[in-house]
Amino acid sequence: MHAIVGLGMTAFLLCLVATPLCRDIFQRFNIVDQPDNVRKFHLKPIPRIGGIPIVFSYAGALGLMLILAPHDAKISVQHGKLLWSLLPATGLVFLTGLADDIIGLKPWQKLSGQTVAAVLAVALGARTSILDGHPYSGWLTIPLSLIWLVGCTNAVNLIDGLDGLAAGVGLFATLVTLLAALISGNLGLAMATVPLAGCLLAFLHYNFSPASIFLGDCGSLTIGFMLGCFGLIWSQRTGTMLGMAAPLMALALPLVDVGLSICRRFLRSAPIFEGDRGHIHHMVLALGFKPRSAALILYGVCGIAALFALLVCFSRFEYFGFILLLFCSLVWVGINCLGYIEFRAARRALSRKMIFRVLREEIYLHELNRSLMEAESIEDFWKVVCKTCHDMRFATVRMYLHDRSFLEVFNTSDSDLSWKMTLSLGREGRLVLTRASEDKPPILMVSVLNHLQECMIKKEHTLATTPIPSSRTGTHVISGAA
Repeated sequence: MHAIVGLGMTAFLLCLVATPLCRDIFQRFNIVDQPDNVRKFHLKPIPRIGGIPIVFSYAGALGLMLILAPHDAKISVQHGKLLWSLLPATGLVFLTGLADDIIGLKPWQKLSGQTVAAVLAVALGARTSILDGHPYSGWLTIPLSLIWLVGCTNAVNLIDGLDGLAAGVGLFATLVTLLAALISGNLGLAMATVPLAGCLLAFLHYNFSPASIFLGDCGSLTIGFMLGCFGLIWSQRTGTMLGMAAPLMALALPLVDVGLSICRRFLRSAPIFEGDRGHIHHMVLALGFKPRSAALILYGVCGIAALFALLVCFSRFEYFGFILLLFCSLVWVGINCLGYIEFRAARRALSRKMIFRVLREEIYLHELNRSLMEAESIEDFWKVVCKTCHDMRFATVRMYLHDRSFLEVFNTSDSDLSWKMTLSLGREGRLVLTRASEDKPPILMVSVLNHLQECMIKKEHTLATTPIPSSRTGTHVISGAA
């Protein structure tokens, strides 16, 4: 226990001293994050690449422990492969983030570096054991472990948009993992997590609002990857699917944020890697909170999630379902409170009323298309046009086609016309439509007009060659029609 406390204190002191030194060096060499008033609203350039003092303080604390520990002292490590799987792969993630901070990388390049590091970590032993005993355990746990590591890495990176947020979220997740490791007697996991907790606590002194240094990608990616590795080791306590519940809850805020980002961008048909101002911390700021208050609110969310993680980790099995249900309910309530437009629109689109409305509109369009294709003369086509324009609540419709004109008046009131529109029907025709000001246009109107136009262009030659009955030539005016 003394070694764990000493390791944490050493990492804390090293990072407390190294962070301002790195900050001043970065400032001197203009390695700063410039405000752009789009997504970066800090008032002046802020030094970045804060992951450097964190990583070097973490490695330095472990190195000092190995050098200065008495020769007869034996440090018990429950998972012998932990450090071997953590350090080399973490170094690769750190270098990927550092390259992005200095020269800038494309999203696929960053993702490639993270994937290679995840493969290295899994190959060296950092993998979940939630499917132990299953005949296809190896084929299932390896891809799940890779997805988990890459997901955690990007989750912490994406949430790094508010002073002190990513470092604070990482600190809460690290502390709950450390506490779980100490309670369960997993000294190996405790020895790996305590120096990160010390580093993050010291770094927050300079990173909390108003920040004087930023994490940068080399910091946020590294923290996320390390927390992912810790979660895999933590999950090995049970060998069942329940083992991942606690790590998932400990990292709930960044993981929910990345999940929401993917869903929102999918609903908007926007690129997955395209940045926006729809992350959880942006939505909290949009509610009127200042950056410092928003960070403290999200710290409180992380604290609640950490409490649930410990409850799941050490509660009896019969309470697991209730705890999980309560946790998911709180997440659902929290997401609804943020007021995402995309999800409100999706709920409305998936409502029973909207589904039946879409179904009716789709049937109407199919029937319209069939009626148009069955029209064998201009008069037949005109009848379909009249019925359709009546359904769409137009005031009048006039059709000019092959030197002939047709007129139908549906609304004989004296109300003002709100607009007039001309729709081309190929080279030899057009529709002129008007609408009364008090009539609200149906949502289906654009699709209907597109159908009319496309079908007329397809049938233009056929209708032009149809013989014209002598009794139907000229201009047709029917007033007061239904």
